[in-house]
Amino acid sequence: MDLGIRGKVALVAAASRGLGRAIAHELAAEGATLVICARGAAALEKARAEIAADTGVQVHAVMADLSERDQIDRVTAEALSQFGHVDILVTNAGGPPAGVFEKHAWDAWERAVNLTLRSVVELTRPLLPGMRERKWGRIINVTSIAVKQPVDNLMLSNSVRSAVTGFARTLANEVATDGVTVNNILPGYTRTERVEELADSTAAKEGLTRRDIVARFEKEIPMRRLGESNELAALAAFLASERASYITGQSIAVDGGWIRALL
Repeated sequence: MDLGIRGKVALVAAASRGLGRAIAHELAAEGATLVICARGAAALEKARAEIAADTGVQVHAVMADLSERDQIDRVTAEALSQFGHVDILVTNAGGPPAGVFEKHAWDAWERAVNLTLRSVVELTRPLLPGMRERKWGRIINVTSIAVKQPVDNLMLSNSVRSAVTGFARTLANEVATDGVTVNNILPGYTRTERVEELADSTAAKEGLTRRDIVARFEKEIPMRRLGESNELAALAAFLASERASYITGQSIAVDGGWIRALL
């Protein structure tokens, strides 16, 4: 299937590992030019070099911490300076720390808002006008299954990612007539460093091992296994495509059936 994004410019956040890297690689494999960002210089350069070598597309890397406003601005400014425009924006950031309500003072909430919500808003702000002007754009936010079915011990993520969902759903209506779609992808328990960290946190709290917690996750999933990053990346590439031009305002789970809701 030709997804129609060859030659488009995509900016993928937190793309040095995990879901972000898988999405970046999938878009590059479809012929999209890439801008990627992440906090760690070594991992980011490794991802840039490997994606470029594997796919043959141009990949520009920007080291940035998306919890800092000036660094968000640098990412979007470099993308626009390097390529003139961005057609596809994939927002993504490492989730806030695990923990129950009593564990988090207000400064932890502020950090969660800055990383998880403000990064989405401020990455979108400078890139959206060009999308609207060109009458074509794709904004895809990587959130979590927690926005449809809260996950125990994830007070910050459950709360702040839900705010991203509200932002995206409202924005989708505002830009629909301009050929810009806005959708959210909800990863379930996927084999990433983030899920390993969550498993370790839960294991420490309960006096168990990581393997015990992963086995519990798998038992809750109808498919009885964790997801793989490339399975979520395939959906991201489709939502970024020409084929998905009539899909907007949606929050789509990639979770092996974990969410029990009807919708």
